[in-house]
Amino acid sequence: MAKTYNVAVVGATGAVGIEFLKLIKDRHFPIGELRLLASSRSAGKTLEFDGQQITIGETTKDSFSGVDIAFFSAGGGRSLEFAPAAAEAGAIVVDNSSAYRMDPTVPLIVPEINMEDAKVNHGIIANPNCSTIIMLMAVGPIHKKWPVKRIIVSTYQSTSGAGAAGMEELVNQTHAYLNGDPITPKVFPHQIAFNLFSHNTKINEYGYNEEEWKMVCETQKILHVADMAVTATCVRVPILRAHSESINIEFEGERPSVEQIRALIDESAGVEVVDDAAMNHFPMPLEASGKYDVLVGRIRHDISNAKAVDLFVSGDQLLKGAALNGIQIAEGMIQQGWI
Repeated sequence: MAKTYNVAVVGATGAVGIEFLKLIKDRHFPIGELRLLASSRSAGKTLEFDGQQITIGETTKDSFSGVDIAFFSAGGGRSLEFAPAAAEAGAIVVDNSSAYRMDPTVPLIVPEINMEDAKVNHGIIANPNCSTIIMLMAVGPIHKKWPVKRIIVSTYQSTSGAGAAGMEELVNQTHAYLNGDPITPKVFPHQIAFNLFSHNTKINEYGYNEEEWKMVCETQKILHVADMAVTATCVRVPILRAHSESINIEFEGERPSVEQIRALIDESAGVEVVDDAAMNHFPMPLEASGKYDVLVGRIRHDISNAKAVDLFVSGDQLLKGAALNGIQIAEGMIQQGWI
């Protein structure tokens, strides 16, 4: 009989939590007991899973007895408060917040790129930022074959990055705008319908917002290149789901041909080439939404730099940018016998 694992989902009622539940079912994750956890506000309510109604429990430090794997997606504060207790109880924590990403003792994992880093852990494994994952799905395999010296990235980030409430705000503001009704931003600091703005996170002493700084530091950690030059500009756009990114890659040595890059992406796991210049058909968030793979296109030589190429990518922020990557981490650890 195949081994099964007792699983807890912390933040089960959120947008990423819901995706975790769908993926557990759709990917036939080897689940024994499923424990749904959330804040006291949601405790006692139910969620449907595989035709059954499961009662949501309140997350406490005593919630993890007998749990083998705990998927956390309830924010950094909750992870800092409860993830150590889950790990102490014997669970492997896959944390979707930023709480542990830059902790040198915690592996930061994109399975297609650095799964081997997960072998040595102290019970907590970090899921990278969504924008970092989506970028590195394209850049990671390229860097392994042709070492990258510098990355310049600009993001076009959907409202799903702010969860279900962010997506709802875009829909509500769009209705209001089209009806000529007043718009009062609640989730975002500015109107998101028919607008875009710099990512709504705090600016640091270097002039980078938190999202941009995550892309810089996480990329260096995942690729094991502490001095890799990375610069990012992160922008929130009026898209419901799936982030897009314009990426310029400069190589240490001679740059590969467009055909070589396209062939490499074609044979790499988790990415799909969408690069039809004749039809002007390239990655779009509309087509990336709901897909496991990150779409990669606009592959071309940078005419301003003989050692650089340009790419454009789109990836589902809630799937590969969050829940799917987390599920794949757990699947990889099971496959390797590390759980």
